[in-house]
Amino acid sequence: MPNIHLKTALDYIKRSPFQALAALFVLTLTFFVGTMMAVLVYSSGNLLKYFETRPQIIAFLKDEITPEQVSALQNKLTNDTRVKEVRYVSKEEALEIYKQATSDNPLLSELVSPTIFPASLEFSVSSLAFAQEVINEVKKEGIVDSVGFTANLGGEKTLQDVVGRLRTITRYLRVGGGILVGILAGISLLIILVITGMRITTRKGEIEILDLIGATPGFIRSPIIIEALIYSSVGAFAGWLLAFLLWLYATPSIVSYFGEIPVLPKVPLSFFAIFATILGGELLVGFGLALAGSFLAVSRARRNR
Repeated sequence: MPNIHLKTALDYIKRSPFQALAALFVLTLTFFVGTMMAVLVYSSGNLLKYFETRPQIIAFLKDEITPEQVSALQNKLTNDTRVKEVRYVSKEEALEIYKQATSDNPLLSELVSPTIFPASLEFSVSSLAFAQEVINEVKKEGIVDSVGFTANLGGEKTLQDVVGRLRTITRYLRVGGGILVGILAGISLLIILVITGMRITTRKGEIEILDLIGATPGFIRSPIIIEALIYSSVGAFAGWLLAFLLWLYATPSIVSYFGEIPVLPKVPLSFFAIFATILGGELLVGFGLALAGSFLAVSRARRNR
């Protein structure tokens, strides 16, 4: 029986190829934009998370400190849930860092000695919101001479400005993308509704005959619903595939440009897993659109009879 309904639905599509192409074009565009927006929201979220957890706090220690005092402060910071990746940098290590930073001018490194560099404790915070609070607390420690705040972006205010802009961009992407995809989904639903309604109108005589010979409403509706499901599933897959190929081509350049920032997965398995999840969600949405459009069209036709 399902083969009969599928064959009937395919016959309807062959009889009206331009209607089918119109439906597929709109649905493909909808799911293409949906896939692109989903990946952009994912990438912007990763970018925001990276900078929010990136702040590096450096507590410069006084010269007269003892190893026990350093160990006590390091343990205190390590046990603080707001703090992560605590690292002690000795005077000698600070000199090596300076030499690496000035490797293009060896003369600069020859003019300094480890004694001019203070030992320090470097650590990050789990969220930018904790940065100022932690800095104020560390400044009160007796062995701390001063506290610096860096993230390769300038000072604290600069970093907060960058994170603020990223939050705004992410919010606009989510809201704007959601509205755009919602509008396209509404148009797709309308297209399915119109085409299904036209299909019911052209089959009016056939439907009346089926009613007279005792066909069930489910038997009559099945080819129409299957046709709508074909449009939605093919449109969802085609739109997803176009977006997937575009991201697959662009990802190496994007990953290379952003370097260590994980805007997109560098592991192929994780990359494919994200797109597989998006495809599964879009197929479910497509089925929902198809069922809603076909049932609305059938209900409207039955009321007008």
